[in-house]
Amino acid sequence: MACIFAAFSMLTLSQVSKAFAGRTLFSDVSLQVNRGDRIGLVGPNGAGKSTLFSLILGEASPDTGRVMLEKSANMGFLPQESAPAGDETVLELACATSPEMMKAQRIIKAYESAHSSSEGATPGTPSDEDYHEALATFDELGGWQLEPKAKQILHGLAFREVDFDRQARTMSGGWIMRAHLARLLVMEPDLLLLDEPTNHLDLESLYWFQDYLSRYPGAILMISHDREFLNALVGSIVEIAHSKLNRYRGNWDKYVVEKAAREEQQLAAYKNQQKEIASLQEFADRFRAKASKASQAQSKLKQIDRMEKIEAPLSQEKTVHMRFPQPPRSGIRAIEMKGIDFSYGDLTVYRGLNFEAERGQRTVLVGPNGAGKSTLLKLLAGNLKPQAGTVEPGYNVKVGYFSQHRMEGLKPKSTVLESVQDMPNPPGEQMCRTVLGSFLFRGDDVFKPVGVLSGGEKTRLALVKLLLDPPNLLLMDEPTTHLDIGSIDALINALQQYEGTLIFISHDVHFIRAMAKTVLHISAGKLTPYAGDYDYYLEKSKATSAREALTAGEKLTNFQPKAAPVAATNVTGNAPTPRKSKEQKRAEAEARQAQARVRKEHETKVASLEMQIATLEGKQRALTAELENPDTYESGGRAVEINRDLMAVSEDLARLTKEWEALAATAPEDGA
Repeated sequence: MACIFAAFSMLTLSQVSKAFAGRTLFSDVSLQVNRGDRIGLVGPNGAGKSTLFSLILGEASPDTGRVMLEKSANMGFLPQESAPAGDETVLELACATSPEMMKAQRIIKAYESAHSSSEGATPGTPSDEDYHEALATFDELGGWQLEPKAKQILHGLAFREVDFDRQARTMSGGWIMRAHLARLLVMEPDLLLLDEPTNHLDLESLYWFQDYLSRYPGAILMISHDREFLNALVGSIVEIAHSKLNRYRGNWDKYVVEKAAREEQQLAAYKNQQKEIASLQEFADRFRAKASKASQAQSKLKQIDRMEKIEAPLSQEKTVHMRFPQPPRSGIRAIEMKGIDFSYGDLTVYRGLNFEAERGQRTVLVGPNGAGKSTLLKLLAGNLKPQAGTVEPGYNVKVGYFSQHRMEGLKPKSTVLESVQDMPNPPGEQMCRTVLGSFLFRGDDVFKPVGVLSGGEKTRLALVKLLLDPPNLLLMDEPTTHLDIGSIDALINALQQYEGTLIFISHDVHFIRAMAKTVLHISAGKLTPYAGDYDYYLEKSKATSAREALTAGEKLTNFQPKAAPVAATNVTGNAPTPRKSKEQKRAEAEARQAQARVRKEHETKVASLEMQIATLEGKQRALTAELENPDTYESGGRAVEINRDLMAVSEDLARLTKEWEALAATAPEDGA
């Protein structure tokens, strides 16, 4: 029966074992992936998720067993953090669906570049024969159809038209990863392997990507920390635990329920077996020395040996619970903003803004991209200065700001342990090591130099430093980015104990539900508070999904009394207004429709500009953060490239902002 099932399997792992550095990662595991499968791969850090991908990709070989891919099937892989980029443009990279296609593209580009210049062909220029052969290959591989598809996908991932002809290597690492993701989606492999694919995406791009994958024709095997993303896309979860692969049908939420039920059953079976073993052992110990019952005692011991032992369930994803240091108590008012005006050049974000946060408040900021959520955090932190108004921290308030790019407190040559002890009043080594362990720095990991850590590990380390010496007003911008599920749970555990004031931005719905007690909606420079948790906000917003509500642009009016209906009768005593003819009503309806069309076109243009401006602001932040990083100046010429890119982004931002202001000034008025 297994052989029949395997015949329909696109990918088969059969009785695979793999050990690494003396530790067994997989022991006699099997897995089948069929066409159309959507599988989430989960497990604690170090369980072997990346190793499993390496085995599937053929980059590593199993110690025993086989990994078999259907002959006609092809695979595509997106790594978590880094992917190569050379001299090719973003569009060329997105169209580089195979080595043959890449070679053909290089020949065509070199030939046409040489023949379009005044110098003409030079030594090394492809020959006419090479050029025509490359064109034939390009045509045979569907190159003419690939480019429109690639442009559509690049747009979905927030690239602009002007980015298509930029060299990919001149862009930041996050944008290079997006370009490689576009290449995979254009390639459309039969099996798509994705390692934390949402790490480098903003919310708008994430929505687009999630929708695209929901219609993807091939199979998907993904590692992701985003529970909402897994819930929306996968049909089964494969968990790596105790060197085994355990498959659960359903999405993440169903997996959590089923896993708990399995663990309960396993615990009951384990306890029953342990009782039986204890009883047999007791009999053997009591009667082993008696000649008349020695054979029976020996038989009981053999019975114990023959048993297939049931392991005690060990839930590896349970968070380590501990007490974290607490900040000093602040006054009742944590911080207050009065009459704040803030603009980026000609782009006004806030005008006359007032805001106050009280001690112990836990608030999530939501609203559309570009509405000013990150700007509000930076104003509160003092990283941005308003053009008018004041930001006043309360009595005894110490402000701490954690952004996605906040790594300046980490010294590359220090070890992990030295880094967390490098503070004015460091906790004891045992406390440091315990907290580091809860954030997955275990054993000798604490002696690693900071410079060799991955992006996710640096994020975890920065969080540990913050939590070991916490401020009493904590501002966090996307704190769960680059964190795996175990680290997110550890962060939730730490922040649930935190006694200070927390204001944060996140696209992780699980994290928001665990942390937020109030919601602050930001749109068009206006703040609308909701005195309830995220589910309360969802109820009031009537959102179709928990993630959609994070970027909802419409402010709610549930808390405002509706105007009384206008009476049908004329209360002034004057003669009633004459009834309109059918022709008059039709003409007025047509006029209203025409006005609505104009208004809709205008709103679409404004929304498009706002999205482009938000994307540019994101690039501007990333480039600025990279320019502030001392490591940037160690690679020759990188700082010059960043400054050049920053200048180009600033020019584009200024141009688009003027267009946006011009459109905003000519907004069509609503008809009567």
